Amino acid sequence: MNSTTYAFDQAMAFGWQSESPYVIALAALCALALLRFGGDNRRALYHTMILFVGGIAGQFLAGFLHAGDFEAGARFVYELGTLIAGVSLIRLMGMLFFRLLLPLLRLDTPRIVEDIVTILFYMAWILLRLRASGLDPSSLLASTAVVTAVIAFAMQDTLGNILGGLAIQLDNSIGVGDWVKVDDVIGRVVDIRWRSTAIETRNWETVVVPNSELMKKKFSVLGRRQGTPLQWRRHVLFNVDLAAPPTRVIPAIEKAIREAEIANVAHSPQPNCVLMDYAHGYGHYDLRYWLTDLMFDDPTDSQVRIHIYTALQRAGLRLAVEERDIRITEQSEAHRVLVQEREIGHRLNSLKCVDLFYALTPEELRTVAERLAYSPFAQGEVITRQGNVAHWLYILTAGEADIVVGENGQRQHINTLEAGAFFGEAGMLTGAPRSATVLAKTNVECYRLDKGALEDILKARPKLAEEISQVMASRLSALANAIAAHSKSEVMHTRGPRELLEKMRAFFRLDEAEK
Repeated sequence: MNSTTYAFDQAMAFGWQSESPYVIALAALCALALLRFGGDNRRALYHTMILFVGGIAGQFLAGFLHAGDFEAGARFVYELGTLIAGVSLIRLMGMLFFRLLLPLLRLDTPRIVEDIVTILFYMAWILLRLRASGLDPSSLLASTAVVTAVIAFAMQDTLGNILGGLAIQLDNSIGVGDWVKVDDVIGRVVDIRWRSTAIETRNWETVVVPNSELMKKKFSVLGRRQGTPLQWRRHVLFNVDLAAPPTRVIPAIEKAIREAEIANVAHSPQPNCVLMDYAHGYGHYDLRYWLTDLMFDDPTDSQVRIHIYTALQRAGLRLAVEERDIRITEQSEAHRVLVQEREIGHRLNSLKCVDLFYALTPEELRTVAERLAYSPFAQGEVITRQGNVAHWLYILTAGEADIVVGENGQRQHINTLEAGAFFGEAGMLTGAPRSATVLAKTNVECYRLDKGALEDILKARPKLAEEISQVMASRLSALANAIAAHSKSEVMHTRGPRELLEKMRAFFRLDEAEK
């Protein structure tokens, strides 16, 4: 046997123990299981395996030092490699137990528990290796009491963080997934470790707050209330001129927000509007609603503001904005007439799309155009609701709207209306309840035509009702066929032109006008 072979055998005999294959196999099995089923633990697993391989390599290095007669160095390197390999194996087994096995048993434990248990096993392993190397841990600790006291004093903040983390977990004041507000930071708790708590904000920031700071100061847990689902009350403030009575403003806003289908706005408790104060000639209002997904606070506030704006527009009201500009020129009468004529022209173009009014003279069309009311709707708002009675029709000038029938849980989509379409003529002309619900698929702009705009024209020319009734009968029949096709039911009976004409004459009291 040559010297090289002899040295290798000596190194293997010193660095390779009988339990080494089992230790390596156990580490490999833990690593494979975590790699396959451990989720987002790859980075920690990678670092731990590097330490483990380094510890095993240190044991073999110690064997070669032993073969070279460097006994003291070999013993030191071997103990250091064994210590590192053991610590790495403890870490792997802790990750396997807390991050894989317990979740499979539906027993989720805070990360701080894993950290503390792992640290306790680290300490036990270190004491065991000290004893195996010939050192008495008790005498070593007794001889370094002063050093221990100095270290404990120096680590008082760290100990405070550890105790704070334990207290947070034990009293369940906050948990992973909770939304919290600490000073000016608002975010979701993603991790509670032995030293700190990690909070992710909506700005894609991770704020690390020491646990001791959480125990010393006040913080808020957002959206949490005993016995209720996660939801957070939001406030949307707006001003309306005091010329508009609160008895008009509050019902208009509450009705619009409660009926609208706005994402992340809770249906219970219902949104409500209150008058907060009077100042600077304005009424200061607060629309309070409950947010169901705390991630989308500003986007949902924005949607609510849009619905407030459109609701005020439809009610003939306007938001009050403090104005500081100085107007040094006045609009001339000619300019005012020009703007008015331009608007009338736009309305006349919209009326040309309404086949109900083909028989109207240009003068009658202008009369109708002057009576149109601008009515915008925000996406998700109900423009008309099935079964309601409303004596007006809508002319869609921008956006898209969906026609649906049935209740919320069993709605059937019938058709999608685009700019140029109109609907609601049966309610305006006969007073009949709405036969379908119309929802704003996008932000839409409409003109609303009330019954009174046609009343004088029909009373002046009663025969016009006959032509309108024929067009309306055709439209109602087409709508009935579309509803039947989508609901797979028989076509419902619709009134013919003669019956509709009688309804119109009674609704507008045309018989009295002809006397």
